[in-house]
Amino acid sequence: MEALIPVINKLQDVFNTVGADIIQLPQIAVVGTQSSGKSSVLESLVGRDLLPRGTGIVTRRPLILQLVHLSPEDHRKTGDENAAECEEWGKFLHTKNKIYTDFDEIRQEIESETERISGNNKGVSDEPIHLKIYSPHVVNLTLVDLPGITKVPVGDQPKDIEVQIRDLILNHISNPNCIILAVTAANTDMATSEALKVAREVDPDGRRTLAVITKLDLMDAGTDAMDVLMGRVIPVKLGIIGVVNRSQLDINNKKSVADAIRDEHAFLQKKYPSLANRNGTKYLARTLNRLLMHHIRDCLPELKTRINVLSAQYQSLLSSYGEPVEDKSATLLQLITKFATEYCNTIEGTAKYIETAELCGGARICYIFHETFGRTLESVDPLGGLTTVDVLTAIRNATGPRPALFVPEVSFELLVKRQVKRLEEPSLRCVELVHEEMQRIIQHCSNYSTQELLRFPKLHDAIVEVVTSLLRKRLPVTNEMVHNLVAIELAYINTKHPDFADACGLMNNNVEEQRRQRVRDMPSAVPRDKATSCNPQGDQEAGTGNWRGMLKASTGDDGTEEKTKPQSSLPASPQKGYAINLLDVPVPVVRKLSAREKRDCEVIERLIKSYFLIVRKNIQDSVPKAVMHFLVNHVKDSLQSELVGQLYKSMLLDDLLTESEDMAQRRNEAADMLKALQRASQIIAEIRETHLW
Repeated sequence: MEALIPVINKLQDVFNTVGADIIQLPQIAVVGTQSSGKSSVLESLVGRDLLPRGTGIVTRRPLILQLVHLSPEDHRKTGDENAAECEEWGKFLHTKNKIYTDFDEIRQEIESETERISGNNKGVSDEPIHLKIYSPHVVNLTLVDLPGITKVPVGDQPKDIEVQIRDLILNHISNPNCIILAVTAANTDMATSEALKVAREVDPDGRRTLAVITKLDLMDAGTDAMDVLMGRVIPVKLGIIGVVNRSQLDINNKKSVADAIRDEHAFLQKKYPSLANRNGTKYLARTLNRLLMHHIRDCLPELKTRINVLSAQYQSLLSSYGEPVEDKSATLLQLITKFATEYCNTIEGTAKYIETAELCGGARICYIFHETFGRTLESVDPLGGLTTVDVLTAIRNATGPRPALFVPEVSFELLVKRQVKRLEEPSLRCVELVHEEMQRIIQHCSNYSTQELLRFPKLHDAIVEVVTSLLRKRLPVTNEMVHNLVAIELAYINTKHPDFADACGLMNNNVEEQRRQRVRDMPSAVPRDKATSCNPQGDQEAGTGNWRGMLKASTGDDGTEEKTKPQSSLPASPQKGYAINLLDVPVPVVRKLSAREKRDCEVIERLIKSYFLIVRKNIQDSVPKAVMHFLVNHVKDSLQSELVGQLYKSMLLDDLLTESEDMAQRRNEAADMLKALQRASQIIAEIRETHLW
């Protein structure tokens, strides 16, 4: 099982080649406050001085440190002449294959690389530095050194430096495959440990948190860390390990890490003899190695699943980018044909990608015809905007100067045309809605059906322009036809229409029945012949009486004649030299209609309503048919030939099939990532074959 950590290192190398961190590999993240001894712990594990030192915040970028144990046989297999001469060396990812045998150079490279990205103002960055150390004195580990937790910005640090560092730390330790190494100094109260507090936020059960107590030799005289190391103060499931760091004086005096480890062992034997074998740097390294191996074993099944899922996703992504174009003529014709087919299929409802969030294509056109347009027509009141005064005015204007015995037919035609004209606006609006939906189908096909067009933005724009132009040309033709449909209805009012004739017959019967009922209701003293003969005269008189500005004498309910009172503003008599202008007489605001006027208006209104319903039914049926024929079907039938005629030209091939600037780059990145995932899958398969898992 010892070989599991090198396998993870291989996986890390594979994903480092493509610069991706989409796979969360098992690792150990070191968390602690500034000057808590994090760097000293890491250097003790490496056995060499390699990390920058100083006051304040020193670690300003995550340092992913891979420790690779080298046996003598592995050392000979390295193949690098510079490395073969040295016992241990380091390599940075950003410097490619450069070998660092001087660990002072490694420290300087870390400092310069940190300043290159984070600047020299003590700011932080989440872009990691990758360093791999090869040595026979280390155990296989993958460690992440994170910036120390701070509270107050110092110097020219950003005001939100605390939030930045906290977010950076949480971003790493939130990884469920990460073991948290919480570092706390022994000369501070463990109950106030910021490292343990942050660790518990993402690992409340403590299943992946290991506590390290540093600076055991700096505790106040008369005190010790026995209770802390035994877990009596704050228990930690994975354990608590104490270590002794080198002091700043030791570092200044160039005290080696090996000497410091020997002094640490002597201190533990003297101060904590019963716990000496379960504390110290060497025990910490073995514990981390063991925990990481078990953690890797537990994470591998999920890791394998994640790699397989990502492989499928990147395979699909690479397929969508397509292969580099070889035969441009065939490719152009293929893309044009595919777009035209998908456009027509979307209208017919047979497209491969069917929208589920909203109606689209032919379904929406159907909805426009039968729901939007149909309901709009049904909501149009046959007598809307038409008052009784309007009807009466039309009847009187149609009679001219002569009193009429019957309702003039001209008034009916005049009024019904006015009402039928109101159907034109919703009909044209129906054409507009269908035109808009056919425009939307273009975008739908571009987004879902023919993603290959995204590779060629100029071809995509050209296709959109051709289809839009075709729709634009068909719009006035369709509007003209719909306008003509309404004009046809206005051109000839067919009063012999079967449905209208039936309505008239029923209406005449009702009128005759009402007349008979009035005769039956007359007093018995009035002879029947006089009763039937007096109404026409009375109606005629009422019909020809004064109206709108005419001086009149009206008959009251009791049959007596009421004299019109002279207006005080008019002269008393024309004999005194004043001319009388009849049009100056005030028009009555409210006027009670006579029985005949009411009956005539009622007849006209019923006829208008009956004929309007007939026309509305015709329009509701003919407009969708006209739109389908002149717009939808015409575009479907001519789209392919229009696209080919406009775009399939040899002089346009190179321009139309020019890929977007970043398409080739994205294709290469997707191909590299797919290769990395396939290589990772092979590595995991090798683990199963060698029974390491």
